[in-house]
Amino acid sequence: MTAQTIAANAAPASVTSQFDQYSDHASALRFITCGSVDDGKSTLIGRLLVDTRAVLQDQLAGVTKSGETDLALLTDGLSAEREQGITIDVAYRYFNTDARKFIIGDAPGHEQYTRNMVTAASSADAAVVLVDATKLDWQNPDLELLQQTRRHSLLVHLLRVHSLVFAVNKLDAVADPAQAFAHISGALQRFTHAAGIAVTATIPVSALKGYNVVNQEAGWAGYEGPSLLQWLERLPNTPADTDLPLAFPVQWVEKFHDSAITTQGRRVFWGRVASGQAQLGTQVQILPSGQLATIAQVIDHARAPKGVPAGLSAGITLDREVDVSRGDWIVAAPVVAAVADDDFDTPSANTPWPTTRTLRATVAWMDNEPLVPGRVYWALHGHRWVKAKAQRVVHRLNINTLAQEDAQQLEPNAIGVVEFALQEAIPAAAFARSRALGSLILVDSASNATAGAVLVQ
Repeated sequence: MTAQTIAANAAPASVTSQFDQYSDHASALRFITCGSVDDGKSTLIGRLLVDTRAVLQDQLAGVTKSGETDLALLTDGLSAEREQGITIDVAYRYFNTDARKFIIGDAPGHEQYTRNMVTAASSADAAVVLVDATKLDWQNPDLELLQQTRRHSLLVHLLRVHSLVFAVNKLDAVADPAQAFAHISGALQRFTHAAGIAVTATIPVSALKGYNVVNQEAGWAGYEGPSLLQWLERLPNTPADTDLPLAFPVQWVEKFHDSAITTQGRRVFWGRVASGQAQLGTQVQILPSGQLATIAQVIDHARAPKGVPAGLSAGITLDREVDVSRGDWIVAAPVVAAVADDDFDTPSANTPWPTTRTLRATVAWMDNEPLVPGRVYWALHGHRWVKAKAQRVVHRLNINTLAQEDAQQLEPNAIGVVEFALQEAIPAAAFARSRALGSLILVDSASNATAGAVLVQ
C-alpha cells in the first residue's frame, strides 16, 4: 500500500478517496507525536485521552487548576517537565476505541533530546508530526518550516516509520484558519516532495479546543476530511519482514530443560525472529563462526512446538551441538549451486546474509561531542557488541536545503553519511531491506552514552 501526499488544495472527495484505501486493522497501533518545541504534542495526546474517555476523574482533577484543565500534564509526568512546561523523556500512554487499541509515545521537541525521539520512532507504526501555525509566517504562501519540523520528519522517514501524518495545530489562534492551513500544507508538500517523503495525511487540528482530533469538525479551516483519530484507527501496522530469508539474533541460551518439547536434551536458543520464519528442517548457518546445522525444533513463547514468523519470539533447537552464544546470529544457510561455466568445477555459495567488516551508513548523531574520523565507538548490532571506528564522513545533510555538504565531522543532531570499519564481521544488510540487520546503535566507549543511530546503506 502506497501512501500519497494530500495536496493543500485537494477536494474533499480526494481526501475521502484516499482514506477509503485503508482498511480497518484490529491490532494495536504504536504511534508517536513529534515536532518542534511547544507545538502542542502533549496537549494533543491529552485531548485524545480525554475525548476518548481514557482518563479517570481523579486523574483529570489532578491536572485541573482554577477550573482550567492543563491537558499536557497528563503526559508530562516528570517534575522537571512540569516545572519547565516541556517534554524531556518519552512518555507512553495507552487508550482504545471501539475500533482499535493504541500505544502513544509523546516525544520531546528539544534538539538536545533528539535521541529520545529516535528511540520512540524506531518501534513506531506511525508518526504524527505537529506543526504550530502560530510560529510560522502563515500569511506567506512561500513560508519556511521550522528546522525541528524538518529534522523530525527526516528522521521518521529514515527510520522507515510506515505512516506519517502532519497535524497543523493552533489554527484556532490565527485570523484566517483556511488560508493558514492552505499555505502551511503547501510548504509541507514542497518539503516532503523534495525529500522523497511519503505522507499519509495533512490535517488541521486544535488540540486545545478539540477540533478534528477525535471528532470531525466538517469544513473547519477549509478541510472536509476525517479527523486525526479516524485516520489513526485505519492506519496499517508495520509489516514484518516475513518474505526475507531467516535471520534470528540469539538473545539467551537456555540449557537443557526437562520437557518433552526440547529435542534430545539440546540447548534452546531464544530471541525474536528478525526476518523470514523459523521452522522445522530449515538449513541454517551460525554467524560469525560459519558453522552449519539444521533446525530440529521450534517453540513459541508458550513452548508450543510451531513455526514462528518474523516479529515474534521463538526458541530454536539445532540438530547437533554447535558453539552458539548470546549475540550470534542464526541465519538461512547459503544456497549452493553448481557453476555452469566449464572453467569452474566447484560450486558457488549464494549467501542470503553475507558478513562484512566495513559499512557505509546514514548516521543520526545524538551525542554532545561531534563524530570525528578516527574515533572508536561500541556498536550494538542485534545483541552483539563490536568496536566500530569512524573512517570518513562522506557528507552531511543540510536539513534546510536538503543538500549534501562536505564535512569533516558530524555535530550534535546532524544527519550524514559515514564509513565505518568494524573489529569483527557482522551480517549487515541495507536498512531499506531489513530493519534488524541494517541498524546499529553507537555508544561512546568512555561515557557509555548513546551516541548515534546507524542505518546501513
